[in-house]
Order: sequence, then structure tokens, then C-alpha cells
Amino acid sequence: MNRTEREAVVRQMMERTTPHVPAELHADAVRRGSRILRRRTTALRLLWLLLFAATVVFTVWAVTTRPWVEPPSETTPPLTGW
Repeated sequence: MNRTEREAVVRQMMERTTPHVPAELHADAVRRGSRILRRRTTALRLLWLLLFAATVVFTVWAVTTRPWVEPPSETTPPLTGW
């Protein structure tokens, strides 16, 4: 069978019978969809909370250690002309 013959057979099959959809399919789809939506919403909220917590931790660390300030030297400069 070539492509056009296969398409013709499929068209005939679709025109002869009406598609049968199970009655509980809609309820299952709605339930699964709402579950997926709740999980996605929860995951996004957790990710935003994690990002906020990481930002707060970084800010507190930066304020307390002040990494942009040069640390004091641990050796004394040489005494010249004494």
C-alpha cells in the first residue's frame, strides 16, 4: 500500500464509525490536570522560596564578612630610617 491508499483506508474507517470516548475520560483528565497544576504551582513556590532564602543568606554573609574590603596585613612593614 502506498501513502494515498493508506490515507483513503483511514478516511473510510473514520467516516464509517463515530469515535467512541469513554464517559469517565473527562473526569480523569480533569483530575489529572488539576493534580499536575497543583504540583507545578507548589514546585514554583518552593523554587521562589529557595531563591529568596539564598538571597537573604548571601546578603547576610556579605554584610557580616564584607568581602569587598581589603583585609588588614598580617605582617608589619619594614622599619627604615630608625
